[in-house]
Amino acid sequence: MAKAEKFLVLEQDFKIYKKALSEASEIIRNENISNYPIFAAHQGFLEMGIPIIKKNEAGGKWNINASTLEEFVTKNLIYNEKVNDFLKDYKDPDEFLCIFILSELGATFNYFPLK
Repeated sequence: MAKAEKFLVLEQDFKIYKKALSEASEIIRNENISNYPIFAAHQGFLEMGIPIIKKNEAGGKWNINASTLEEFVTKNLIYNEKVNDFLKDYKDPDEFLCIFILSELGATFNYFPLK
């Protein structure tokens, strides 16, 4: 499956979570927790962020934890010297969800449109 096709499949997977993640993103930003919310999607267990969606309860394929750029830096998932590069790629959280996807294919940052 080509990369574009995989992205479209993932985008369909995450549609059911869009409203909840959008609300969580707003809370993270409005409560001044971070201006850079990141949602970690995984299918197992992850010691990172705050679990907000459990796949067996939501009827989806993914568990999702709410996190932030700051936590990714603290846990050395994004190195300090790479923060500016990350920020150049980071999309407006009013228009996109930043989802860090951990799967059998590896780990990638993806941006899914809210509209």
